[in-house]
Amino acid sequence: MQVNDVRVLKSAALPTAVVGVVAAIVSLFAVGGSGALGAAVGVLLVAVFFTIGLVAVSWAGRISPTAMFAAAMVSYLLKVIVIGILLQVFEGIGAWHFPTFAWTVVAGTIAWIGGEVWGFTRLKMLYVDDSVTKAPGRAEP
Repeated sequence: MQVNDVRVLKSAALPTAVVGVVAAIVSLFAVGGSGALGAAVGVLLVAVFFTIGLVAVSWAGRISPTAMFAAAMVSYLLKVIVIGILLQVFEGIGAWHFPTFAWTVVAGTIAWIGGEVWGFTRLKMLYVDDSVTKAPGRAEP
């Protein structure tokens, strides 16, 4: 991963962790231990899924912009499929409070995306490639 990617990862993971801790504490008092466990599993699922996506896009970004786009689309598709399967599997598990788990996944996703947007807006990253050479015979504007 590049330095910029690590900065974005940190800026997304921190608010997600805060949301997870708050959700676990609130659900511990509101629902009990099963609520806290549901919140912990939910925020862990969000963090793992978004980290996998960021790492895949970062890795593909070193290859080419086209590979970066393809990695983003494929990782998104796979994550949607896997989370759908996991939600179906987890719904029947009585070890944690499923509504707490589901709402923590929603809150964690919002926190992650918000942190990622905030992190990307703070990056000092060039989006124009100055190293591209001019075509022969073309004058400077």
